[in-house]
Amino acid sequence: MARSKGLTLRDRLALQDLLARYAWALDTGDVDGLVACFTPDAVVVEEVFEEPDRWVGRDSIRRLAEHYRSVPDFPGRQHHVSQVLVEGNAKRCRMRSFVFVTECRGEPPYLVRFAGYYEDRAVKARGSWLFEERIIRLWDGPALARFPGHDGTRTPRKRPPQLVIRKGT
Repeated sequence: MARSKGLTLRDRLALQDLLARYAWALDTGDVDGLVACFTPDAVVVEEVFEEPDRWVGRDSIRRLAEHYRSVPDFPGRQHHVSQVLVEGNAKRCRMRSFVFVTECRGEPPYLVRFAGYYEDRAVKARGSWLFEERIIRLWDGPALARFPGHDGTRTPRKRPPQLVIRKGT
């Protein structure tokens, strides 16, 4: 990614806050807080399991957040985001960041449940940064394509039964 031009320090801090608000809302079961991180027509794509999942619009994203809040073994998970790269201007940007998820229950050692990355598009709406698109990917496929023996093909995980999401209408 090219160096971010046109983004102020205030913008960059607000984007870091957006990433943090999303993680805190998801990991504390704050459905309204999570939905508030997105534009009304936002898209979330989860390219983790055999078939990528896609949620369009806040109502759909709300169903996704409610699903995770209702999964019995989800409480105790923490989404950690780092190595954030930002490219854009004062109105819209792209971000790419590392993410890993720990499961913090009981006595240590704790489990790492997920290692991957986010590819985000964010827009500034009424002075606040919101996600317009969030793609969630495993740390494989395109991210490793420059290494010998890796052709950029993603290797999806098998979906655990408790993470089957009934989308409904």
